[in-house]
Amino acid sequence: MEDGQHRFHSVHSTEPACRPLVFGTLVVMGLLQVTSSVAILLHLTGYLNEVGFSSAQQKPLEEVETAPVIADALKDPRKKDRPRCTKIPREVPPTAHLPIRVPIDYVQKGEIQPVMIQWNEAQGHLEKLDYHNGRLLVKEGGLYYIYAKTCFRYYDMEAESGNDYLQDGNAQLIQYIYHERHTQRPVKATVLMKSGSTKRWKKVGYNMYCEQQGGLFILKEGDGLFVSVSNSWMLDPEPEGGYFGAFKISN
Repeated sequence: MEDGQHRFHSVHSTEPACRPLVFGTLVVMGLLQVTSSVAILLHLTGYLNEVGFSSAQQKPLEEVETAPVIADALKDPRKKDRPRCTKIPREVPPTAHLPIRVPIDYVQKGEIQPVMIQWNEAQGHLEKLDYHNGRLLVKEGGLYYIYAKTCFRYYDMEAESGNDYLQDGNAQLIQYIYHERHTQRPVKATVLMKSGSTKRWKKVGYNMYCEQQGGLFILKEGDGLFVSVSNSWMLDPEPEGGYFGAFKISN
């Protein structure tokens, strides 16, 4: 019993001596944890700053480098090394437009038979087509649109001259467009188009009638075209009412 009590007292007497040791150990361990946490935090902070700084330095370079790459990617690969096309001036096709020639002194009054009309070359337009003695001359073969318009007017002229040119007031106003092939001999004129009407004119006052026609025809180099009208002495001399022309559409 004495020994047991002595042992108990000895053990109990050592507790106050161990407490400062345990407390010191815990304090040291806490300081180590704090120190290690601070070190890790400082390390991570420095690493993040370094990464941010390097990214800030590399970002403009990446933008500069990627811009050409994107631009190159958007380019059409089919256009690479394609030679530039130079603009070729558009070739003007053969065309002609001629107003009627005045004064109409090549026609006798009262003439009923068809007479070839003369046109005003000086006030007209000619491009790769020639004009001679009432005819358009083709210099380049192909498909052409040919047109003509003539106007007829009548005044009370018999009161002045004492002659009646109108046979009971009737006037046959016919317009013809002829085609000639000058590469063949003998040259023969054939009718391409014909249009007109028989009008009954009033013998008192002013009368007017216009005829217009057009069509597509294949012409060859050296061909000729001309217009004839009946009662040509009644032609209106105004260029707005009488003209003749043609233009090429295709080969």
